[in-house]
Amino acid sequence: MAAAARLWRLRRRLAGPVAAACSSSSAAPPEQLTLRRQAEGVRNIVLNNPKKRNALSLSMLQALKEDLLHDIKSKELRVIVISAEGPVFCSGHDLKELSSEDDVKHHSQVFAICAEVMTLIQKLPVPVIAQVNGLATAAGCQLVASCDIAVASEKSQFATPGVNIGLFCSTPAVALGRSLPRKVALEMLFTGEPLSAHEALMHGLVSKVVPEDKLEEETMRISRKICKSSKSVLALGKATFYRQMAQDLDTAYKITSQVMVDNLTLRDGQEGIEAFIQKRKPVWSHSQDEKK
Repeated sequence: MAAAARLWRLRRRLAGPVAAACSSSSAAPPEQLTLRRQAEGVRNIVLNNPKKRNALSLSMLQALKEDLLHDIKSKELRVIVISAEGPVFCSGHDLKELSSEDDVKHHSQVFAICAEVMTLIQKLPVPVIAQVNGLATAAGCQLVASCDIAVASEKSQFATPGVNIGLFCSTPAVALGRSLPRKVALEMLFTGEPLSAHEALMHGLVSKVVPEDKLEEETMRISRKICKSSKSVLALGKATFYRQMAQDLDTAYKITSQVMVDNLTLRDGQEGIEAFIQKRKPVWSHSQDEKK
């Protein structure tokens, strides 16, 4: 028994350094700024830097762009949801990157990729939904305004407070000015005061406001509904919507009338009509192919 005990103690002493060596050689991977997961046609991109209030640093913007574009042409991808970890959805730009420590070239790079990401959202062939649970300020508010749909919890707030620190929210104003009545957008920009979730709903910044415990459920309900439609038809419709919004009324009708004709030539355009007439569920191809 004594010999067995000595052997056991020896093994324990030897195991200590070995375990420590293994631990030090397999350091934990760096924290990902965004998390991407996809199931049943819905991709959820999660802003994952709550310690920095999910600020849109250059690295965060690059990660978000990569997640948005990943396998974007796949027929399996039908909806993208952008959500966030922590109590702040997104606080806007990382102000440390906008200090005098960085040069004008770096500052230009930050705003250029931010504009690229915001415009990319509307160019993607699938709907993009912002799932907001908390504060969205400055470029974070811009991100919400740039999404096709926004579902917010009742505790969410939206603000463009740059004026209070001497940096007017000029780029967020592009998205805000296209989502809100002009005077509401300008009050936000001039004062920096936040809109409540229900005020944001009333003025059109968000699509729906729900209790916090229903936020994910409602976002998924909308996503699943979208997934029942043809990806190719939705892509055509989304692209046309944003294109015609920039036109005068006559031009908008001319554009959309032609698109309706083009839509009818798609395989899914005819499949939907035939299924309706035959009183059956359509079988979508999700392709851009024309009906032969």
